[in-house]
Amino acid sequence: MTDDAAATLEPGRQIETLDELTEEQADAVLALIEEAARSDGTTAVSEQGRLQLRGGSREGIRHFLLTERGRLAGYGQLEDTDPVEAPAAELVVHPSMRGRGHGRALGTALLAASGKRIRVWAHGGKSAARHLAQVLGLTLFRELRQLRRPLGAGAPPLPEPVLPPGVTVRTFVPGADDAAWLATNAAAFAHHPEQGSLVQRDLNDRVAQPWFDAKGFFLAERDGELVGFHWTKVHAEQQLGEVYVVGVRPDAQGGGLGKALTAIGLRHLAAAGLPTAMLYVDADNPAALAVYESLGFVTHETDLMYRTES
Repeated sequence: MTDDAAATLEPGRQIETLDELTEEQADAVLALIEEAARSDGTTAVSEQGRLQLRGGSREGIRHFLLTERGRLAGYGQLEDTDPVEAPAAELVVHPSMRGRGHGRALGTALLAASGKRIRVWAHGGKSAARHLAQVLGLTLFRELRQLRRPLGAGAPPLPEPVLPPGVTVRTFVPGADDAAWLATNAAAFAHHPEQGSLVQRDLNDRVAQPWFDAKGFFLAERDGELVGFHWTKVHAEQQLGEVYVVGVRPDAQGGGLGKALTAIGLRHLAAAGLPTAMLYVDADNPAALAVYESLGFVTHETDLMYRTES
């Protein structure tokens, strides 16, 4: 979420709500998001939100295009797919068109469309986004930390991975491993509002991305059954490796498998010559934080989620 939350009404402003975007509209929204990211130093719309710009209509997804005299000035997305939690929203205003109340207008439209029951991300926790959340009457309830650690010369050494007895590791085979991975992911993240709800279409979206590399997607098996995984990702332009997601099935937790899988993935990223690794973790997950801090990670920035009072 990025904006200034100015109250001035702007003549010629319109907000169009759509169930799907054309290719031209998706390109324009991505260009806006990228321009804002260059200005802000962080992206205002998550990877999942960006993936949902294409591929036609998706159940529970609505797009909000704010134009000023025909020019795209802002974008909002509302995702109402969680059967329990309030709809989740993200929004961004073009850097050159801030100070005109566009963020407040988008936020108000998202609130109205959600029935005034909403969760909104403020990626990077920028002061303008925090102010907009306050103006919209939202309260802070979730903190997602981005951690980083060096991998190159002079970096703290990575530990040797020690797998639990009977566990072996191999790499993911697209198509053959899809169903088993989706089931394991759902079990490992049963209480996670985003990760645990991934379905085949979400997996397909990611496998189709230029960054996907099965050689960096590690699966842990015991007796032929998938019990855990570590999916790494490379941000080539930033020369940044990511611990994209590490998951361990509940009945396999507590034996050090998560830490071993994390070490395996980090060694893969280091061998690829990447100087830095990053990951995201909820601030209220002390067990995961302790594991990552023991591997040399420190907080780099924080994403904040705000919501209406329940």
